[in-house]
Amino acid sequence: MKYLLQRHPLPMQTSFAHSLVLTYALPPELLAPLVPPGLTLDTYRDADGVEHGFVAAAVVDARALRPSFLPAGLGRDFILTGYRVFTRFSTPGGRTMRGLRILRSDTDHRMMVLGGNLFSRYNYHLARIGTRVVDRTLEFKVISADGQADLHVRADLANTPAPLPEGSPFASAKDARRYAGPLPYTFEYEPETRSVIVVKATRTHWDPVAVAVDVPTLTFFECGPFAGTRPVLANAFHVSDLQYGWECGYRRSLDGGSL
Repeated sequence: MKYLLQRHPLPMQTSFAHSLVLTYALPPELLAPLVPPGLTLDTYRDADGVEHGFVAAAVVDARALRPSFLPAGLGRDFILTGYRVFTRFSTPGGRTMRGLRILRSDTDHRMMVLGGNLFSRYNYHLARIGTRVVDRTLEFKVISADGQADLHVRADLANTPAPLPEGSPFASAKDARRYAGPLPYTFEYEPETRSVIVVKATRTHWDPVAVAVDVPTLTFFECGPFAGTRPVLANAFHVSDLQYGWECGYRRSLDGGSL
C-alpha cells in the first residue's frame, strides 16, 4: 500500500545555499477548491477590507540532503522548486497550525523525483534547472518537461531589504514576513484514511530578507485552475546558509485530533 510510505517516514536534513520564495496573492474563492478536507485557507485582509489567499513559488538550492541519521558527506545536492498554498489546520484544543499544502514540485535529479514521490505526495516532476550568482544577482531558470512550471527569476541581493512590490496587499513588511515561507508545517491529505499528514519543519538562524525580483517567466499561473487569472506579487524573500530539516510525518483526524 503506497500511501503508507507517503507519510514522510524518514526525518531529513539539509542546508539551503539559497532559498527564494515569491508569494502571490489570489482571490480566496479561486484557491478554495485546491484546499483538501480539514484545512482552511490562510488569508489576509488588506486596508480596503479585501481578503486575499496566497500561493508561494519557491526555489531552493539544497545541499547534502539526506536522512537526518546520516552524515552530510552521504547527502546529495538538488535544486528544488515548489508551488504551495498557504493554509491553516486547527485542533480541538483551539491550537491553529500554519502551513503549506504542496501543489507541485520540480527537481533537477531523477533520484529526487523517484524518492520524493515514493515517500510523499509532493507531486515531483523532472526539470532542467540552472542557477548562478553574478554581481549579487541570484538567478534561477527552470525548464519543466511539460512546460507547466517554467520559471525564470532574478533577485537583487545587493540592495536589501527591498520595499514591498507595487500592488502588494500587505500593509507593512512585518505583515508580509508572516507569509514569507517556509512555514512551520506542511500538510497533506490522505484520502485512503480521510486524515491529514502533518510534517513539522526544523530550521536555524531563519532571517528572511525582502528582495526585489524580476520574473520574466512563470508558467504555473497560466495553466489549470490559474489560467486567465492575474496573480499579484505580494512579497519576495531570500535566505541563505540555512540549516533546514523536517521530522517524520504523523497523522491527525480532519478535525485536528491526534490519531
